Amino acid sequence: MDAAAPLLLFDSGVGGLSVLGEVRKALPQAPVIYAADNGGLPYGTKSEAEIAARVCGLLGRMSERFRPRLICIACNTASTIALAMVRDVLAVPIVGTVPAIKPAAEQTRSGVIGLLGTAATVRQGYVDRLEAEFAAGKSLLRFAASELVGAAEAKLRGAPVDPAIISRAVAGLRNQPGGAQIDTVVLACTHFPLLLDELTAGFGPGVQFVDGAAGIARRIVHLTQGQDFARHGPDLALFTRDDPTLPALQPALARYGLDRMEVLQ
Repeated sequence: MDAAAPLLLFDSGVGGLSVLGEVRKALPQAPVIYAADNGGLPYGTKSEAEIAARVCGLLGRMSERFRPRLICIACNTASTIALAMVRDVLAVPIVGTVPAIKPAAEQTRSGVIGLLGTAATVRQGYVDRLEAEFAAGKSLLRFAASELVGAAEAKLRGAPVDPAIISRAVAGLRNQPGGAQIDTVVLACTHFPLLLDELTAGFGPGVQFVDGAAGIARRIVHLTQGQDFARHGPDLALFTRDDPTLPALQPALARYGLDRMEVLQ
C-alpha cells in the first residue's frame, strides 16, 4: 500500500464534510480527497436508476485516476441506493453511510424517533429494514426535508439560513401523529449536521440529534489499521462541475483541511 494513497470521501455536495470532520479527528495524518458531485446535486430528487448509474460511473473514474486506499460514500441517499453496486464493481474497500436508526432507538426515552432525510432516502426499503431490525416497538416518524440540503450548501458559502426552511422541517415531524413526543431525531443526510445549531433551536430543548459520522470514522480506522500514511501535498477538494460559486466555499473547505480545489476532467 502506497503511504500517500488517499482516503476518498464522496458526496453529492458538501454534506460529507460532516463525516470528514470526524475522520480528521480519528486519522489526522491521512491524506484525503473530498469529492463533491455538485454537477449532480441534488440527489434526493433523482430516481434510483439515475443515482446508481451516476455514482458507479463517477467512483469508477475517480478510483482509476486517484488510486484511493478506501472509498467512503459519505451520502445517505447514494449509499442506500448504490452501495452494493459500487462494491460489486470496485476492488477497493467501500464504507457506506446509513441512517443512524440503531443508536437513536437505543437513546430515545419517549420511544418516538424523528427521521429527517432526502425524499430518495426516506422512501428506501433499506430504511424499512433498519426500522424493523433496530426500532421494533418504537415509533419512527419520517419526513423528506430536501430543502435542508440547499440550506446547508448555502450556509457553507457564507449565506444566512432561511428560518422558514428549518421551521418546515420541524413541522414536518412535529405535525405527524405522535410528533409532539419526539425526543430523538436521526439526521439521515450528511448535509443536515451542518445545520445542527439551527435544528436544535427549531426543535427546542429535550431533543437529541443522532447521525452516523463518528461510526463511519471508526469503521475507516478499523479498515486501515496498521497502514502507513504520508501526505505529500495539500488535501484536495474535487468537484464535478465548474461553478462560479465554488470560490465562496474555500474558507469552509480550508476549515476541514482541504487547501486545494480542482474540477474533475
